[in-house]
Amino acid sequence: MLSLLQQLKELDNFQKNAIIRIETLGNFCAWRHQQKIDHKEWGRDKTVQLLQYLISYRQRNALHKEKIMDHLWEDWNDRDFKVALHGINKVLEPNRPSRTDSIYIIRQGVSYQIDLDKVWIDVEALEKYIIIGNKSFGKDNKIAKRAYQNAIDLYKGSYLPNRIYEDWASEEREKSQLLILSAYITLAEILIDENPLESIRLAQNVLNIDKAWEDAYRIQMQAYIKKGNRPQAIKTYMKCEVVLEEEYGISPLPETKKLLKEIESIQ
Repeated sequence: MLSLLQQLKELDNFQKNAIIRIETLGNFCAWRHQQKIDHKEWGRDKTVQLLQYLISYRQRNALHKEKIMDHLWEDWNDRDFKVALHGINKVLEPNRPSRTDSIYIIRQGVSYQIDLDKVWIDVEALEKYIIIGNKSFGKDNKIAKRAYQNAIDLYKGSYLPNRIYEDWASEEREKSQLLILSAYITLAEILIDENPLESIRLAQNVLNIDKAWEDAYRIQMQAYIKKGNRPQAIKTYMKCEVVLEEEYGISPLPETKKLLKEIESIQ
């Protein structure tokens, strides 16, 4: 089994060297041989939808064609699927000989899936970086910091924002958001002693995504105390209290209140 550091290096190399790279966070775009693919190459929107669907369900077993079409299109026929699949293959492999199997889309009878060993996808890499960070946390924080930072660098916004009303994209959107919030918080915890200002910034990024994420307020309170700014730490608690009341009609958790008491006792 590869060490966590080796896994980290392999992920970095895959991103640099993959022939096909796809970004889904904040925007949808793809690269082929390091060249950005012009959106006009995709042709019909159904071609892009099919590829995005395969990305959204990439970690499942191969997906049956009819199930895919039922999820994607209310009125569909077999031709729609064939045209969309042909469009994907034409864009990803413009020079592929006819009547040969696709390199990037694995076909098993009438079921299909993306070959994750050959296509680099930002949400897949983000998840793998965070897994490495979680495994390293508390054991080798140098690797953990690097892994979490790599994940954060990939996050440019919500998953497929142009598909915000599509049910098939919602699960991946929620999952990637929870993962990046966790990465921000854990990296902020690691850095709180050596770089409290960076911890404050990371926690603020969390609050920009979800202003009621209570862990982020505690991180900021602790970091302000590290900087000797007791008034700002108390002000942060008060803001947390107001937001939680406005959003959910609740008060801060006991651990947040306990932290406030500890701060107030500082002379």
